[in-house]
Amino acid sequence: MSTDNQERYFFVDQGTPADPVSGESPIKLKYHSGGQWKTSATETYMPCYNPSTGAVIALAPQCSSDEVEEAVQAAVKAFPKWSTTPVSKRVQVLYNMKRLLDENLEELTILLAKEMGKKYQEAMGDILKVTEVVEFACGAPHLMKGEALMQVSTGYDTALYREPVGVFAGIPPWNFPAMIPHGWMTPICIATGNCMVLKVASFVPQSAMRIMEMWQEAGIPDGVINLVTAGRDQAELLLRHPDIKGITFVGSTKVGLHIYSTAAAHGKRVQALCEAKNHALVLKDCKLERTAGGIMNAFTGCAGQRCMALPVIVVENAIADQLVALLKKEASELSLGKAWLPDTGMGPVVNEGHKQFVTGWIDKAEQEGAEIVLDGRNPQPPAGCENGFWVGPTIIDHVTEDMSCGSEEIFGPVLCIKRVEDFEEGITLMNNNRFGNGSVIYTQNGYFARQFAHRTDAGMVGVNVGIPVPLGIFGFTGHKQSFFGDLHVMGRDGFAFFTESKCVTQTWFPETGEDMAACKVDTWDGTITSMPKDK
Repeated sequence: MSTDNQERYFFVDQGTPADPVSGESPIKLKYHSGGQWKTSATETYMPCYNPSTGAVIALAPQCSSDEVEEAVQAAVKAFPKWSTTPVSKRVQVLYNMKRLLDENLEELTILLAKEMGKKYQEAMGDILKVTEVVEFACGAPHLMKGEALMQVSTGYDTALYREPVGVFAGIPPWNFPAMIPHGWMTPICIATGNCMVLKVASFVPQSAMRIMEMWQEAGIPDGVINLVTAGRDQAELLLRHPDIKGITFVGSTKVGLHIYSTAAAHGKRVQALCEAKNHALVLKDCKLERTAGGIMNAFTGCAGQRCMALPVIVVENAIADQLVALLKKEASELSLGKAWLPDTGMGPVVNEGHKQFVTGWIDKAEQEGAEIVLDGRNPQPPAGCENGFWVGPTIIDHVTEDMSCGSEEIFGPVLCIKRVEDFEEGITLMNNNRFGNGSVIYTQNGYFARQFAHRTDAGMVGVNVGIPVPLGIFGFTGHKQSFFGDLHVMGRDGFAFFTESKCVTQTWFPETGEDMAACKVDTWDGTITSMPKDK
C-alpha cells in the first residue's frame, strides 16, 4: 500500500485547526469512486472522535448528491464486465482479501478501537467477522450453483441458474464499522457478480475506508466497490435511484421501516436489520456463577452498543436477589480504560450525543420507578481520558412491563431486570416485546430449554449462550420489528438476496423431415406431463 496521501483515503490539510484536546490537527477523509480516492467538493465535514479521549481525529465529508451519483454510475459502468467474469476468478479477489485482513489485523484493530471505542478484543472481533464472511463468500462457485433435470417432459430439459442482479447500496450503522459494511454487505454481493455503493457512517468511517484500500490491493476492479460518507438526503437518493437494484441496511427500526417501504415501492429488493431488546430467561436451576459471567459479557460487551447485546434478564424470583447481588459485584469491579489497550475491561460509548442518550434512559428508568442498583451515569474516567464519552455498567432492578426502559432499545451498558415466578410467565413476558432479534435461556433443564427454543418469537436463540449470533454460514435471522424483508444477511439467504433465478427449458428437433412430422406441438408446448392421452 502506497504511503502517498494522494492515493490514500485521507489527506492532511495544513489549514485545519488543531484539536483542543489532542493538540493535533485531524486528518480529512475522502470518498472512493471508480477506483480512485477523491477529495469531496463539499464544505461540510463531520467530526470523527476518539471516544476514549474526546479528541477529534478526522473529518468526514458530507458528499454531495452529484458525488453519490458519480459513485452509482461507477458501479453501473463496472457491472457488465464484473458480472460476466467467471465466478472462480471473482473469488480470487476474496482469497487475496482474506490474506490482507490476516496480515493487517493488528493495525485494523487499533484503528477501529480508536475511532469507535470498542475495547481491543472487541475491535479485533469486528475485523475477524469480516474475515469470516470473506471466507464463506469464497464458496460462491458452489453456493451459486443452480439445479437441473433432464427429461422433465418427453424430450424437454430444464436448468435453473443463479445470476447477479446489478448495483446494490449498503447503508451500515456506526456500531460495527468493519463487520457490517465489509462483512455482512460486501463479500457475498461482489462474489455473486454484483457491484456495491457503500454509504458508511460518518461517525466512524476510517475502518471501512482502510478496508476499502485493501479491496483495491486485493485486485477488485475499478467501480465494483464504491464508498461515500453523506447525509440522509443523499441516502434517500439511493432508495429511489433507478440504477440501484437492492438495499441492504442496518440501523434503527424507524429508519429501517422507511427504507424498506420506500425502496420496495420503487421496485427494489430490501433487507433492513433494525433495533432489538433481547431478553434472557434465567431459571432457578441455572449454573449461577457461569450465568452471571455470561450476562456480564452480554450486557457490557461493546459497551452495550450492539443489536445482539443482552439488555434485559427475566429471572425467577427464587434466585433473583442472589443473582442481582452477584451481577452488581462483578459489574462494580469492571475497569474502564482506553479502548485500544488489551487489558481494558470496558471502553467508552461512541460520542457525546450517544452518552446523553444512554444516561437519559437511566434517568427515565428512575422516573418510572425502577430501582437503580448500580449507577453508571458518572463513572471515574481513566487517567488522561477526562474528555472521553464514558458510561459505566448500570443495573436497573424491578423493571415492570409498564416501564419503557424495559421495552425500548437503550444501546448502552445498561441491564434491566424483570422478575417472574416461573417459566410460563417468563416466556410470555418475553414474547410480548415488539422486537425479535435474540432470546436466551439459562437452565440445566433440557425440557425447558427445548420448550423455549420452540416457543420463543426471536430469530436467534441461545441456550446458555448470552450472545447467540450464528456464524456467517447460517445467517443473521432477526424476527418481528427487528427485521423487514424476506431474505436475511449471510448464509444461504445472503446468496439468494444477491442473485436472481433464471430457468431455461429446452428441446431439440430431429434432423429428418420424417421425424419432424411426428413432432406435434400442443397448447403447453410439452411442459405439461400429465395430460390425459385422449385430450
